[in-house]
Amino acid sequence: MLVDLGIPWVILGHSERRLLLGESNEFVGDKVAYALSKNLKVIACVGETLEQRESGSTMEVVAAQTKAISERISDWTNVVVAYEPVWAIGTGKVASPAQAQEVHSVLREWFHTSVSPEVAASIRIIYGGSVNGANCKELATQPDVDGFLVGGASLKPEFVDIIKSATVKNSA
Repeated sequence: MLVDLGIPWVILGHSERRLLLGESNEFVGDKVAYALSKNLKVIACVGETLEQRESGSTMEVVAAQTKAISERISDWTNVVVAYEPVWAIGTGKVASPAQAQEVHSVLREWFHTSVSPEVAASIRIIYGGSVNGANCKELATQPDVDGFLVGGASLKPEFVDIIKSATVKNSA
């Protein structure tokens, strides 16, 4: 349907589908592979729950989610990974810039080790946990944060500030 409508992107693996519909890591990986086979570009969401973060398993969770995709695709050219800590989606809570950078850095290192150095250098890893006009500039300065997946804030005037934060790295 997306292809028929000329819509080039699809978001897959969002936490609400994982939680409410029981979509497993493997099922998300299958959906990513299928979408790519239909020439769609994919934003693949990964992220941990508050319980997983507090138990210290954040990195294992996001690595397992990403691994399930990597087992099904070989070309990452049309995939963007969105780190979305589940505990920060729509809650007003946001990972600190240091927390976001830590996960993004570990994900990039995972790509370097598990996929290839070329993919690690080229893949876009974006952040999507309650980004808003107040926190976007500091998040945007993090070296491994390549942009944002914006939810509710995209419906507010502050969305302009989020868009403008994309220039922070260029001017730094």
